[in-house]
Amino acid sequence: QVQLVESGGGLVQAGGSLRLSCAASGRTFSTNGMGWFRQAPGKERVFVATISSNGGSTYYTDSVKGRFTISRDNAKNTGYLQMSNLKPEDTAVYFCAIGYGSNRHRYAYWGQGTQVTVSS
Repeated sequence: QVQLVESGGGLVQAGGSLRLSCAASGRTFSTNGMGWFRQAPGKERVFVATISSNGGSTYYTDSVKGRFTISRDNAKNTGYLQMSNLKPEDTAVYFCAIGYGSNRHRYAYWGQGTQVTVSS
């Protein structure tokens, strides 16, 4: 069993930055990919970014390319999402999950989410 806990969300003005963290328990974190998804009010949960188990491969949805960076520290069992130049449309609850790719159905474990609100 893997437990994930996100942190780092908050309220920020447009153009600002936030770094989300995803702390994982269990020994499977370092051997699996991980991803970040987000869900805006009334909308489906959608893919944001994913990273392979060793950090060597990353992939982003087009709307965040050049603004967001996904990374991980396997020694700390922690994943990160650095978000810069934030826009109001980035407002959502952000979830981390264990898995790889853009299909949320391929992810086995999920955190509880952290709210990110970007004001204009």
